[in-house]
Amino acid sequence: MSVLDHICADKRAHIERKKAQFSLPDIEKLIKNQSAPRGFIKALSAHTPSYITEVKKASPSKGVIRADFDAVEIAKTYVENGGTCLSVLTDEPYFQGMDMYLGMIRRAVDVPLLRKDFMLDPYQIVESRALGADCILLIMAALPDQQARELYDLATDYGMDVLVEVHDKAELDRAMALSPAMIGVNNRNLKTLEVNLQTGLDLAKAMPDNVVKVAESGIAGPADIQRFRDVGYDAFLVGESLMREEDIGAALRKLRDQS
Repeated sequence: MSVLDHICADKRAHIERKKAQFSLPDIEKLIKNQSAPRGFIKALSAHTPSYITEVKKASPSKGVIRADFDAVEIAKTYVENGGTCLSVLTDEPYFQGMDMYLGMIRRAVDVPLLRKDFMLDPYQIVESRALGADCILLIMAALPDQQARELYDLATDYGMDVLVEVHDKAELDRAMALSPAMIGVNNRNLKTLEVNLQTGLDLAKAMPDNVVKVAESGIAGPADIQRFRDVGYDAFLVGESLMREEDIGAALRKLRDQS
């Protein structure tokens, strides 16, 4: 089994435990307490380049990235220093995230939030809106086509945007069947966890002009931003390189000012 296979198997077990605790009707009732989704794609489209800054304590490839982790304070720092949107990790076993981070951060900042998790079941889509997500992630490597369509349509029915993530041309071709408004290319191969920036650079020419193009993983500095901008990327999901900095705000300002 690949790393992604292991993560998805654990995630399916996690989902079943959640369903036993909270029924779908109970989750649906919570949506009534949420304010309307903030436009994730709209926010990204208003800035060029735009930055999806990530609230991320750990990863399966690097372990704990930031020991002094305060999700809300990190989110505030990102917003105060020019983060366009936020990506909030909620996966627990592999990223040490928590569902409650979404609600806590939503109450503290006014920018759109992406729920960063492994979406495999319609239950999670409803749960994401109840938690306060404005956008969800669909990883094509983890989903068959029919399931990707079901989850995509359900998310948009709830008014959320969708970041459709691909890693190669075959996944991009499958993703295009969804007619997505936004595509993310992950330079990290989730089956091996290896990072290669050439992945995103090569796929740029295969993406249509009318989608928001997001570069993910391995973006370490202004030079990387410029390389991806030169081939047509609009937005950049940046997490680990910022989370490792002692002064996150200063690092983000430097990235923005020099890009």
